Amino acid sequence: MSAAQLFRHSRKLRSLQNAVDCERSSLVRYFSSSSGSFIVKENGVGKRTGGTRLSKHSQPAKELETFSVGVNRSYTWTRASNSRIPSAVRGLNGSFSCGQVASARPFSSSADLPPHQEIGMPSLSPTMTEGNIAKWLKKEGDKVSPGEVLCEDKATVEMECMEEGYLAKIIHGDGAKEIKVGEIIAVTVEEEGDIEKFKDYKPSSSAEPVAPTESKAQPEPSPPKVEEKEASKTPEPKAPKTEEASQSGDRIFASPLARKLAEDNNVQLSSVKGTGPDGRILKADIEDYLAKGGQREAFAAPGLGYVDIPNAQIRKVTANRLLASKQTIPHYYLTVDARVDKLVKLRGELNPLQDASGGKKISINDLVIKAAALALRKVPQCNSSWMNDFIRQYHNVNINVAVQTEHGLFVPVIRDADKKGLGTIAEEVKQLAQKARDNSLKPADYEGGTFTVSNLGGPFGIKQFCAIINPPQSAILAIGSAEKRMIPGSADGQYEFGSFMSATLSCDHRVIDGAIGAEFLKAFKGYIENPTSMLL
Repeated sequence: MSAAQLFRHSRKLRSLQNAVDCERSSLVRYFSSSSGSFIVKENGVGKRTGGTRLSKHSQPAKELETFSVGVNRSYTWTRASNSRIPSAVRGLNGSFSCGQVASARPFSSSADLPPHQEIGMPSLSPTMTEGNIAKWLKKEGDKVSPGEVLCEDKATVEMECMEEGYLAKIIHGDGAKEIKVGEIIAVTVEEEGDIEKFKDYKPSSSAEPVAPTESKAQPEPSPPKVEEKEASKTPEPKAPKTEEASQSGDRIFASPLARKLAEDNNVQLSSVKGTGPDGRILKADIEDYLAKGGQREAFAAPGLGYVDIPNAQIRKVTANRLLASKQTIPHYYLTVDARVDKLVKLRGELNPLQDASGGKKISINDLVIKAAALALRKVPQCNSSWMNDFIRQYHNVNINVAVQTEHGLFVPVIRDADKKGLGTIAEEVKQLAQKARDNSLKPADYEGGTFTVSNLGGPFGIKQFCAIINPPQSAILAIGSAEKRMIPGSADGQYEFGSFMSATLSCDHRVIDGAIGAEFLKAFKGYIENPTSMLL
């Protein structure tokens, strides 16, 4: 098929003619069933390209490409030379938002399949490897436009269509679970007449999903050539060989990564079937074993009754993020006790005014959020993120508020909390908490936070605790319950009672030095003990 014929065939490709004529870029496209198409950014101009991209010196750019999504948002991914799905994606805070879907457009050389777009499972976070589909909001044959919602994830995150066309084929239907990130879930076409041609369509093997945060297992060393010759003479499969070796007590061959993963999860290598050369156990074999319930068998004591509760996607994401936080962020903790008598009194004076105006009642937690936001404005070093080569200090003070629900832990965000009144903060917190309980939060409701507040005091009576930092943030404030204490009065020999609340700041020592953390807590305590200053 000539380039001229292809331009006539597709409306979208005709619109790219000006981009292809750019003086400083040289593009070469191979049209086949295995070639992919992505939006690439060259010389500041977003373009769609696919197959192999050549530079001015005709060197194939196989490993690194850049694409642009929306305004002022650019991402970089690494890609295997024969794969259409990115193996790693890095963007703002290291993750996709849910509406940004890595998709591939193969141009088939067969007359049976017209140009089409394969839509991959999006990633909710840098650590997400699998997702679920709750339900499809569009049916096969429906027309779709950019911005329209195609389906909902189990976490009730809507996935939007990126281009105009028709939904030709749904690969994974309602209720589909454990879909690998990047795996094809649907196909769209440009012309309504092409829908019927995809009735029996199945994704090709070249569209296998690739994990978003980790490339394939490290290549294992190949066995000596002599062994290869012997193996070619022996027709028997090699997997049984491993089982025999395990049963007879011979040495078990496994990669270092596989041994480490097995040790961390208390897995006996002898119970795992290897798929590497000569039955060698690879990291993927251990992961497969754990995914199929091998870990449960290893930890289940004889005669012990138990029930296995499946992990929801939000719990998997939370677990991976918090594990990465404790393993990679050097935490340290600072605690201060603040007297809250004046705070409680101010709340009692403001709530009747709220009732009279029809507003939501102000809680102690709302006052804490406001105090934390104003303290961050005074000490902006705590409103920062570690970026390896530099520290990014944010101008906006966006406070995430931890909310526990039956679906898992959510952290909706109050944007520009330092600029909002207490009534507005109270209204937003209650709305977002209800959406979290209804499992209907959208990415915009929890993305973009710069600091987190977690309160286990008021709801649960916890006196004091140390919270885990929510990456990529550098600090989280843990609020305990208020308790009455006897303290010296104004005159000698006199005593009075006061209510004190414990607040513990968890800090990333790479970003926040001890003195800076103490300065933040001093400012926070000042606002709590003199709450009228928050109203100025």
